[in-house]
Amino acid sequence: MDNALMESTIGLYKTELVDLETTRRWTGRNEVERETADWVKWFNDERLHSAIDYRPPVEYEEMYRSKQATEPQAA
Repeated sequence: MDNALMESTIGLYKTELVDLETTRRWTGRNEVERETADWVKWFNDERLHSAIDYRPPVEYEEMYRSKQATEPQAA
């Protein structure tokens, strides 16, 4: 199984949240979990992705599903 996508996502997480916060001292596990949840929400719902016309992934997925629901299904 190819894990390239997951490795890329973990790399982004580490670069954008963990490594950029090197001057920050995490106060504990709860803070790390809260910040991680916020980052995942941003990654899925808010970030603009160049491969999908600078739309957030969740918006693009909603557009795709809406289009699929309105197109006639092939027999």
